[in-house]
Amino acid sequence: MSGRTKPQSKVYESALGALEGLTSGMTIMSGGFGLCGIPENSIDTIATMPVEGLTVISNNIGNSGRGLVKLLQNRQIKNAICTYVGGNPDLERQMLAGEVKVELVPQGTFSERIRAAGLGIRAFFTPTGAGTIVAEGKEVRMFDKPCVMELPLNADFAIIKAQRGDTYGNLWFQESARNFSPLMAMAAKITVVEVEELVPMGEIRPEDVHLPGIFVQRIYQGKNYRNDIEILKESK
Repeated sequence: MSGRTKPQSKVYESALGALEGLTSGMTIMSGGFGLCGIPENSIDTIATMPVEGLTVISNNIGNSGRGLVKLLQNRQIKNAICTYVGGNPDLERQMLAGEVKVELVPQGTFSERIRAAGLGIRAFFTPTGAGTIVAEGKEVRMFDKPCVMELPLNADFAIIKAQRGDTYGNLWFQESARNFSPLMAMAAKITVVEVEELVPMGEIRPEDVHLPGIFVQRIYQGKNYRNDIEILKESK
């Protein structure tokens, strides 16, 4: 015998198993833009778990009763770091009532702070927000123009969704559903992925891999996807 141990499988039977270890007070990154590419199964499962006081990092915290709004309605979210509130009366209500602390971040800065965490960058400077409320309490340094120092965004868990993934965690995303998810996977201690199609390793061509499996710790086959349309427009 060589003494080598068999690698532990990354495949889980359910969202609940894949989210083992998630406890109150942790920070979660959730992929998605609006309702596009959101990890529906993971969100629904967290809504049933006895966890509270969560910090959630996501482009938006759900929309009109869907997505992460379920965690808001359960009073499981204490802090929200996002880029906008629009279309979310639950977040607006709780924010104005002081029940949830909201940090609004310019969208480009938001994605760069997540990317910085994944790459090990300790801080960066950007002109976005200089001279505005965004710069309050932050270091401002002059380059060719005033720039604000921003810090990376890390998380205990990242929950993301991909169209296709293999058993090692290599992922392929459907069009714009990729959005923030690959960056979030790199910035979290544990990345939980749900996929619409779980395939054997090797089924995804190397040139089609959008996120290498090295950044994925847990993966499971999702089910019952609604894929809600946020705003429906029809041509006459």
